[in-house]
Amino acid sequence: MQSTGGDFVELERDLYAWLPPRRGWGLANCGLLTSPRSALWIDTPYDTALAGQFLDESRKRLPGGSSIDRVVVTHANGDHFWGAGVLPDAEIIATREAREHIHYEPTPQQQHALVAGGDPATPLGAYLGRHFGPFDWSQTEPVQPTTYFTGELELTLGEYPVQLSALPPAHTTGDLMVHLPVQRAVFSGDVIFSSTPAQPGDHPVHWAGPLDNVIAACERILATGAEIIVPGHGPVLDRAGVRDHIVYLEYVRERAHAFHAAGIPAIEAARRVIAEGRHPELGLPERLVVTIGSEYRQLDGSELPGVLQVMTEVAVVAQEVEQAGEAVRPAGK
Repeated sequence: MQSTGGDFVELERDLYAWLPPRRGWGLANCGLLTSPRSALWIDTPYDTALAGQFLDESRKRLPGGSSIDRVVVTHANGDHFWGAGVLPDAEIIATREAREHIHYEPTPQQQHALVAGGDPATPLGAYLGRHFGPFDWSQTEPVQPTTYFTGELELTLGEYPVQLSALPPAHTTGDLMVHLPVQRAVFSGDVIFSSTPAQPGDHPVHWAGPLDNVIAACERILATGAEIIVPGHGPVLDRAGVRDHIVYLEYVRERAHAFHAAGIPAIEAARRVIAEGRHPELGLPERLVVTIGSEYRQLDGSELPGVLQVMTEVAVVAQEVEQAGEAVRPAGK
């Protein structure tokens, strides 16, 4: 993939965030914590090219003689995980529960074949090509965590404690948050997709749920006392920004439960929530298909469908949203 021109921001002493300037599928925030002898990454970019850019920028911030020898993976979605291959000798740390999601997603080369071989005349092929076509996993080998944990794990990097906490199923099965008490910061992974008036983001997408767990995870982040919250995607937040995000999640939960109680199918519920237009500033409203579908499964105990089935529904709804927008757009615009 071509350079994103991502911003490498110093958040606090020895703590940095790499923030892609664009919103969209696959463009995740990543973190770097340095010390005189070693450093660690919090998450990685999606493909080798982006991960190489992140590595080059990280090395510019390393003290002499220091190296990046650990990677903490907040969850097992490829856009936070697959770039770890550029650090072949690093310890990769994830929750034990993340194994389940690793098996759910396609491998990097399977995904490359799916995107490259998709039929652009179909909603799914067109959608995958538009949103995932810029990435290149053709030479990306699958990566596996080397250290799994359950519950809590505390690391030490130089003088800094790094507190890892496994979370109940929320964005995926196997989420964790990273609390850096000295820097008063938390990396939330995709428990939070952020948006601000100055930098609008996208609708969250949650594969596991329930939303009660996502909201509880946000409350747990606030309970750390952290003042700097780095979400999985979108701009860095303060505590008020996390509270605003909770309000959004509560709205989606309330509507999903109401439509489920009325016997409305999940995909139709997603269409209706999109049509309510409560958050026009957020992109990718079709991702509500995933989140509301996950909430329905928590309510009725239905089985998790295959990822291709889910993404086909997402693509169909995205096409509907685009066509509806074109129908109301003034001529010449």
